[in-house]
Amino acid sequence: MGLRRLSNTNALKAKRERKMNCFPCCGGGGGDEAGEEVDNNCKSFKKKSKREFKEGNVLANLIATISFRSNSDRQRNMAEEILKLGNGEATIQVFTYNELAAATMNFKPESLLGEGGFGRVYKGRIESTNQDVAVKQLDRNGLQGNREFLVEVLMLSLLHHPNLVNLIGYCADGQHRMLVYEYMALGSLEGHLLDLPPNKKPLDWITRMKIAEGAAKGLEHLHDTANPPIIYRDLKASNILLDENFNPKLSDFGLAKLGPTGDRSHVSTRVMGTYGYCAPEYAMTGQLTTMSDIYSFGVVFLEIITGRRAIDTSRPTAEQNLVIWAQPLFKDRRKFTLMADPLLEGNYPVKGLYQALAVAAMCLQEEASVRPLISDVVSALAYLAAPSEDADDSNPPSPDRNSSADVEDGDGDKDEVGEVKSSSFKNKEEEKSD
Repeated sequence: MGLRRLSNTNALKAKRERKMNCFPCCGGGGGDEAGEEVDNNCKSFKKKSKREFKEGNVLANLIATISFRSNSDRQRNMAEEILKLGNGEATIQVFTYNELAAATMNFKPESLLGEGGFGRVYKGRIESTNQDVAVKQLDRNGLQGNREFLVEVLMLSLLHHPNLVNLIGYCADGQHRMLVYEYMALGSLEGHLLDLPPNKKPLDWITRMKIAEGAAKGLEHLHDTANPPIIYRDLKASNILLDENFNPKLSDFGLAKLGPTGDRSHVSTRVMGTYGYCAPEYAMTGQLTTMSDIYSFGVVFLEIITGRRAIDTSRPTAEQNLVIWAQPLFKDRRKFTLMADPLLEGNYPVKGLYQALAVAAMCLQEEASVRPLISDVVSALAYLAAPSEDADDSNPPSPDRNSSADVEDGDGDKDEVGEVKSSSFKNKEEEKSD
C-alpha cells in the first residue's frame, strides 16, 4: 500500500513537472491537439542548439528562455497575445553579454547615458555593423522584471513606425537582461525642456509643436494601426527620445498593454505608470483604455507648452501639480500668456498658444469619454506645427470628439480657443448615420 502511494505520488509529481515546463510558444489552442503541440515544442526546444535558435524564430526562443525559467503561465499567455500583432518573425539580433560588454567598453562610466528605476543606459558601438547603439542594462533588482523585458522585446520587434524607437536586439544571456536600441543623439525631451541649465538653448515654439505632433503620431500608430490596439501606459517627457534633427520617438514599452477587444470597454490591470501622468479614472479604478493615454499626452503637451514638470515639489504648494495649477487658468484667457514657458520670451504666435492650450484642455478632461481621439489630436497638431505666420491666418482642425472643450474667460463667456472647430472632422454621431 505504501509503495503504491509512493508510486502515485511520483507519477503526479512527474505530471506536474511536465505541465510546468511544456507550453506552446506561439499561437493558441486547446484540448488534446494543444497538449500534443506542447510536448512537440518542448522536445524541439531541447534538441535545438543556441545557434539554431538564432537562425530560427528569435521571438519563440526568447519566450522559451524567459518562461521556462519563470514557470509563468500568465507570462506565456501574455507573450502569445502580443505575438498576434505580427507573424512571430522579427529582424532583431540576439547578443551575448560579452558582445555588449565589448560594445560599451565593459560598461565604463564614460559610456553612461542615464539611469533610472529600471537600470542604466550606455552608449555602445557594434563594430560588425559600424552602428552606434544605446544599451539598456536592466537592474536585476530594479523596477523592470522578466515580464516588462519580454513585453518590450515583443512589442518593439513587431511594431515599426518612424515615431517608435527601433529595437536592434536583446541579450538574455544567463541572468543578464539587456535591450539594444538605435542611438538617439539628442537624448530625451526632458533634457531639452525641463530644468534647463542657463547655458542650454531652449526649444523654440515650432520645434515644440513638431515634437508633440511626432509623439502623437507614434501614439496614433499604437491606438489605430496596431490590432489589437496597444495602450502605451507610460507616456512622459523622459520616454520621448530625440534624434539629431529633433524628430521624436516613443521608447520604453515595458508597461504597454494590449487594449480591449470585442465587447470589452476597458482592460482591468494593476495601476502602474508615473505619478502626475496617470488618468484619474485609471488611477482610481485600474480600468485602462486608450483614453488613458490621451490624458497622459495632455500632461506631456502641457509640459511642452509651459516648460513646467507634471509634478514639481520645488514650487509653491498650489503650483506643484501641473494639471491642478492649469485648470483655473484654462478658464481665463487674460492669463493664457502666463502659461507659456518664460524661456520662449514671448516668441510664439499668441493665437497658436491659445489653440495649443485648447488641445491640452481637451485631452485633460476629467471624463474619459469626451477626450479627443488621437487621430484628431494629430490633425490639430499638424496645423500648429506649421510655420507661425500661417498659424495666425485661420483656425486649425480641432480634436473635437463630443465637445469643444469649453474654455471660458473670467466672465463666463466661451473664449475663442474653445470655438476652434473642424470642418474636416465629422461629428462621431454623423459618421454613424452616414
